[in-house]
Amino acid sequence: MSVKKNLIQEKSFQFSLTIISFYQQLQDEREYVISKQLLRSATSVGANIEEAIAGQSKKDFLSKLSISLKEARETRYWLSLLSKSDLTEIDVTEYQKEALEIVNILSSIVKTTRSNLGLF
Repeated sequence: MSVKKNLIQEKSFQFSLTIISFYQQLQDEREYVISKQLLRSATSVGANIEEAIAGQSKKDFLSKLSISLKEARETRYWLSLLSKSDLTEIDVTEYQKEALEIVNILSSIVKTTRSNLGLF
């Protein structure tokens, strides 16, 4: 029996794989500090989505998904720093677009879940 993944699960997993590859490129360029932060936050997005899906309650789901949203926003921050700094010549525009898409999807899910739970 196969397990059907939802859109945000799949997007976050693929994004993690993309960032792992980007991280390796940054390591080759000897950029160690921000690349490590980027790797941690980007891969945490999907990990927290997985935890949310396995949540014990709707509030647990919301809590884990909110953490995932925070990690996605942090990922956008690290990508912006890389974009505006002289640390790499690599164009991060596509990574930024993917991160923004994930932030937007997660924001929508969190907002809808809060509304369904009667929270703000």
